Amino acid sequence: MPYYVFRVGALGVLTKLAEFTAFSEASAHAKALRAAGTSGRVKVMFADNELAAQDLLREVREPPPDLAADD
Repeated sequence: MPYYVFRVGALGVLTKLAEFTAFSEASAHAKALRAAGTSGRVKVMFADNELAAQDLLREVREPPPDLAADD
């Protein structure tokens, strides 16, 4: 499965920037884009295909449990 690098722009618009077979290459590319000041957020996603990667990026995730409330 490939690693996809996406830019998440305004209103959650996803733009595929690159595709890699190894995580180290995808991570290095994403870090370089972030350092260069690419607009929007840069995300790396591991998925079967581009559509699955986009679906995973659009998922609404639950916030982590509030550990301060465990007093």
